Amino acid sequence: MLRRLVPRAFDRVVPILKVLPLFALGGCSAVQMINSISKIHGGTVQENIAFDTNPRLTMDLYLPEQPNPESTAKTPVVVFFYGGSWNRGEKSEYEFVGRRLASMGYITAIPNYRVYPEVKYPQFLEDGAKASAKVLQLLATAEYQPYRPDSRLIMMGHSAGAYNAAMLAMDDRWLGQQNLNRQTTIKGLIGLAGAYNIYPICVEEVRPVFDHPNYPAHSQPIDYVATSNVPTLLLTPESDELVSTKRNSLSLHQALLQNKTPSKVVAIKGTDHITVLGTLSPVLFFKGDSLGPIQKFVQELPLQSTPRQAPTGASGADQHSSKTLHDLTYDLNKLPNVEGTISDTHKPIPICKP
Repeated sequence: MLRRLVPRAFDRVVPILKVLPLFALGGCSAVQMINSISKIHGGTVQENIAFDTNPRLTMDLYLPEQPNPESTAKTPVVVFFYGGSWNRGEKSEYEFVGRRLASMGYITAIPNYRVYPEVKYPQFLEDGAKASAKVLQLLATAEYQPYRPDSRLIMMGHSAGAYNAAMLAMDDRWLGQQNLNRQTTIKGLIGLAGAYNIYPICVEEVRPVFDHPNYPAHSQPIDYVATSNVPTLLLTPESDELVSTKRNSLSLHQALLQNKTPSKVVAIKGTDHITVLGTLSPVLFFKGDSLGPIQKFVQELPLQSTPRQAPTGASGADQHSSKTLHDLTYDLNKLPNVEGTISDTHKPIPICKP
């Protein structure tokens, strides 16, 4: 009877319930448990691919099942950046993300990047650009041609990693250092609970990363809305106590729309700053659906991601962030292309001392 009522949830939960007692007995951490359960998804993993001489700078590549030989469709290529306030993080902790995206048919790279105190802004962006160049170099070789990889990248990230993804997708400088043209390299941007408009910084451990209070100029994604021209999907939690959705995702969305760049916001029901990413794991199947919006966005990208020229007269950072907080005094509930409930819209924008 239960299976007839909720067949999809039943099919997903049964294999998980079978293995959960083993993790409890073994004392595995939550991350280990989630990543181990994620192995129910097929595909191939190639680990620790170096993209720099620094031993930390390696990436893992998750490959889907090879496409139908008769198909002419290109396989989407995603580069995912994890979060951690630019102070911590390790690619192996996000195996569940790579395996889930590969199961959806996407080639997915998850690179490490250097963090504070080893580096500050902008070195982690330089690391991300090197990783992206390595992905394109690898996928152009004969080994990967059976997968028919797309020649353009979808940048994706969570929290601080969404900042990294957005800066690489929107600011010409970083990919340009690798002799890549941003507008012909980037196909789309997917951010989850991202930091796109963070000054002044309230979180103590993040402040030295950006030389608080002497913030570097042109160092926020929202500075580049006039020239980005990158179709964007912003997934947000229903409630985020760490990164203000109103100040970050909604302000970026509003600015992108004002500059005629395709943008959509989807709030994932029942999630917070952490669990919005956890919905990509098999464990949080009972939360809202993040996979559907991602899949729909990727499917529609060929229709809206032809490289476009920047608007006439626009160049570099557009200084939009200086007026964003003023614009946000208007009713954000009336913004178009926003799905779901976001509790942030009913709260004041957090203010901290400069």
